[in-house]
Amino acid sequence: MVKSKLFPLCARLLTTAAIGLSTLPAYADAAKPDTLKIGITTFMSGSASVFGMPAKAAAEIYIEELNAAGGIDGVKVEPIYVDEGVGGDRLLSEYRRVVQEQGAKVMVASISSGNCNTLAPVAEDLKVVNILWDCGTEKALEGHTYNYVFRTQANAVTEMVASVLYLLKVNPDFKTLAVVNQDYAWGRDSWDIFSAVLKQLKPDVKIVAELFPKFGASDFSAEVSRLQVLRPDVVLSTSWGGDLDTFVRQASQRGLLKNSQFFLALGETSLERLGNTLPEGVLIGARGDHYFLSPQYANDPRHKAFVTKFHERTGSYPIYSVYHMVQALDGMTAAYKKAIQANGGQWPNEEQLAGAFKGLDFRGLTSPVHIRPEDGQGLETQLFGITTVSPDYKFKVLKDIMLVQADQVTTPPGEKSHEWVKTVTPALLDQVQPLSAAQ
Repeated sequence: MVKSKLFPLCARLLTTAAIGLSTLPAYADAAKPDTLKIGITTFMSGSASVFGMPAKAAAEIYIEELNAAGGIDGVKVEPIYVDEGVGGDRLLSEYRRVVQEQGAKVMVASISSGNCNTLAPVAEDLKVVNILWDCGTEKALEGHTYNYVFRTQANAVTEMVASVLYLLKVNPDFKTLAVVNQDYAWGRDSWDIFSAVLKQLKPDVKIVAELFPKFGASDFSAEVSRLQVLRPDVVLSTSWGGDLDTFVRQASQRGLLKNSQFFLALGETSLERLGNTLPEGVLIGARGDHYFLSPQYANDPRHKAFVTKFHERTGSYPIYSVYHMVQALDGMTAAYKKAIQANGGQWPNEEQLAGAFKGLDFRGLTSPVHIRPEDGQGLETQLFGITTVSPDYKFKVLKDIMLVQADQVTTPPGEKSHEWVKTVTPALLDQVQPLSAAQ
């Protein structure tokens, strides 16, 4: 008898609860956060800070503008900055703290290739979307099956294959080459790729010196002395930041830049800082098509406005770390919008956001970027030029700009780079085109 009276009562209560729930806001509104916390790692101390701090300034400008426009689907972004200069162990600890204790839903990490190799599996373990925003090593993604780790720019294979092609295009007759690279993952990996492709395309070149000074070195006298004796036709360096600046200054003081053709594959970042230290005729790469005076985008409204604002705030012009930071944040914003649309207008969870990065097409300040769905690797056009004097600037600018499209100079998904580079042929030289012809 008691049971028969309870059943109708329970039914009425369930019906009332269902009606009440139907009047509540949709789940998306209830789940949408007040703010979106993101962690951003960059060098804020040490010699690499000349590269990392401009990127931090770019993030601040971008996020201010994004939040002023309403944020992402009404959610404003709250950045948490982490200094890569603290060292690998402490960075790893800070990374976990930002995710687990401060609640970051996206991590934008990192500059250092060594740090990216370390943090990628941690992001996967934490199930937090991690954007490899600047590091170049292909090993961060290659051979792994990550669901939460993506790169919004090119990797070392794209950059180094393109660099070899460019060098052979503008200086096909050199006979000897020496390299001076930082002694860590990027310096070693980039040289491995460059030398393998060079051997494939120009096997008669003699490598007269492979020099790997310590990351953060302040004295390059031994390397400069060695190069003065050897007098190679080409001196290559894929170094960056304060290390590259110091090396070039010390080499210039001893006249080395007059004796050999210098090719600074990442040299775009150092043009303004080096001023007149750089002579005319130095070959420069930009790790992407990131150059504030590129005829292709110099007058693009958004790009022009950003360059102006960045210069007003920092007193300097954007370098490629700035472009890569903006590109990462544009990729994040585009992925959120794609995920929200795919989710019927509801705010996405981490898994849905990660899914939106696969096959994502978006544009930063320069050329469009495609993130491959198979491995999360971004495809990015590469720009090169030659230093020259400009009456408008107190530092060298680039002339005779050439572009290399990414799709033909990037290891295909599922293949190993060390094997794929052995298949590169001289036919790829056609990928190097003057900017006017490549547009």
